Amino acid sequence: MDISGIGADGDGIAAHPDGVRLYVPFTVPGDRVRAVPSQRRGEAWVADLDSLEEAGPNRQEAACAHFGVCGGCVAQHWADAGYLGWKVARLTEALRRAGFENPPIAPIVQGHLGTRRRMDLAVRRIQGGMTVGLHRARGEDIVDLIECPVLHPALFHLIGPARALLSGLGAIRREASLVVNLLDSGPDLLVRTDGALTLSDRNKLIGFAETHGLPRVSWALGEGDVEAVCVLRPPVTMFSGVAVAPPAGAFLQATEEGEAAIVAAVLDGLPAKRVARSRVLELYAGCGTIGFALAQHIKVTAIEGDAALVAAYHAAINQAGLMGKVAIERRDLVRQPFLAKELSAYSAVVLDPPHAGASAQMPYIAQSKIPAVIYVSCDPVSLGRDAAILRAGGYRLEKVTPIDQFLWSARLETVAVFRLGR
Repeated sequence: MDISGIGADGDGIAAHPDGVRLYVPFTVPGDRVRAVPSQRRGEAWVADLDSLEEAGPNRQEAACAHFGVCGGCVAQHWADAGYLGWKVARLTEALRRAGFENPPIAPIVQGHLGTRRRMDLAVRRIQGGMTVGLHRARGEDIVDLIECPVLHPALFHLIGPARALLSGLGAIRREASLVVNLLDSGPDLLVRTDGALTLSDRNKLIGFAETHGLPRVSWALGEGDVEAVCVLRPPVTMFSGVAVAPPAGAFLQATEEGEAAIVAAVLDGLPAKRVARSRVLELYAGCGTIGFALAQHIKVTAIEGDAALVAAYHAAINQAGLMGKVAIERRDLVRQPFLAKELSAYSAVVLDPPHAGASAQMPYIAQSKIPAVIYVSCDPVSLGRDAAILRAGGYRLEKVTPIDQFLWSARLETVAVFRLGR
């Protein structure tokens, strides 16, 4: 059978002889394959690739020995032209469905190898050691990572020593997780275990931090509260010249280049005409990735629902002497979205919601008639859904910047700028 296209999750699309649609992972358009249906997906089937009979024109050799087994990447086998075109096509289709017939999409900002600065790994105790890696594609098994061309080298080189460390921790009975953010001050490690830390465990974690130059090691029992095991130096990263100490395991933009591209696109979308009292509302603000860049150009009211992120943002404001230029408030935007009347005080709103989008907040933004809306998204589908609400409220789409910071995955970062008026 022939692969005719690629679905939203990165699987090739083919037609079974009986007409049923098949999704075949790790294929590209133009491939001719043998595949065996294995699992229902709605009205279609996921199929296992049995053999590649003829390669499509954009197929290339995968960069990693784990590809095809590890669930981290879906598109290493696809050359840039086809792969990047697929991502832009998904974004274009989502915006067309929202009612923007010819969306003004800028050239995609391309991602690069060895730049991912966060790793979130599964850990499982096995006979004679510890498996540390990502879950198998469409499975619960953990692929023990021996290479990863996507990760920043400073993170990848910690995996081997971390495997040895975790093997010796009594707090891991069967399973754990390991999250490491690469800050400017070094790798910031959070380990979650299924048992309590012993004194010996704590000493081992401290020794690991000292040996490998980690500023901080934190621990939690399951999904419980996080505590610092040791802080050898301030765990900080710089956002537009402001030093911020993020909470352990906090969400940060996936790559430094991706963050810079997002910030540049957001700043480019600010209203050209601003008066001294102009203020921008930043929703889902995190701990300042975008807000401190905005504060160099306009006063900012930042809103975040997570208490630890708010505390980190507030501390950074105070230490940088930015009171009066940027303020941070805690608010749950699902339970308590900003109403249209509240939004009328602002010149623009910038929002960077989670993967699911901002469905509770968008109707009020559309009703508010705020002049500019700058939407940072990591999912074309939720962006398209929320963009349709803005369009119905009288907004036009001025510019869209796709940013491929999630290299070889189905995810796509996007900054979309909307202006009031047709």
